Amino acid sequence: MREMQTEQITQVIREMCIEANYRLAPDMKCVFCQAVDQEESPLGRQVLKQLEENLRIADEDMIPICQDTGMAVVFLKAGQEVHFTGGSLTNAVNEGVRRGYEEGYLRKSVVGDPIERVNTRDNTPAVIHYEIVEGDQVDLTVAPKGFGSENMSRVFMLKPADGLEGVKNAILTAVRDAGPNACPPMVIGVGIGGTFEKCTEMAKHALTRNISEKPETVWVRELEEEMLQTVNKLGIGPGGLGGRITALAVNVETYPTHIAGLPVAVNICCHVNRHVHRVL
Repeated sequence: MREMQTEQITQVIREMCIEANYRLAPDMKCVFCQAVDQEESPLGRQVLKQLEENLRIADEDMIPICQDTGMAVVFLKAGQEVHFTGGSLTNAVNEGVRRGYEEGYLRKSVVGDPIERVNTRDNTPAVIHYEIVEGDQVDLTVAPKGFGSENMSRVFMLKPADGLEGVKNAILTAVRDAGPNACPPMVIGVGIGGTFEKCTEMAKHALTRNISEKPETVWVRELEEEMLQTVNKLGIGPGGLGGRITALAVNVETYPTHIAGLPVAVNICCHVNRHVHRVL
């Protein structure tokens, strides 16, 4: 059994919140630079170059990439051989978020009640997804999610007869409806299967997958490639001003589901697809 102080979790979460908001992950930066070269529209290319300059300034000056520094989403996989000491794990995560957003001078965007809407003033609580796994390590992913693109996300409870074509239509419907409001070029996370809540969690988690890593399942890999090409033919373009590059990537996750259903969730993220991963 390995003991781990919850204060260590707090410190790491603090660092991850700041890093995620100041710098894009290497895979995102790489695909973004490729998009600048691939865009054919003069206006679209101008938008991408401005966004590229913004990324450089944020990195060099240690300031947020975007004014919407998001609601903190944390995926925490805890090895079953780890014993946490020193207090509540959930409190430790939220304390890390609080320190990160205060000490990193990040905008506090969370309200304590969805109707009364009083700001919590420290960007807590985070949305935390726990998973117990084998081993004695703790796997952490912090993904601050801005709500311009979050508000454009959709869930489709399809029928099994809708099949793969129904899934494709659902993805395209979500992207078309989002249009310029998702601050394209976007990254599209898709969850297929499970239940209502499972497919949405998968869609969110799919956004954190390294874009250079491809699914092992053939039909999933082919779906990602086809949908990226199809989305980029819609002509929405960078900033919604027209062009070839509407999406930078389509990432899909799947899970077994019920014989009577085909749940599909589409979680859209803008080009500031923030995520940081650490293993302790």
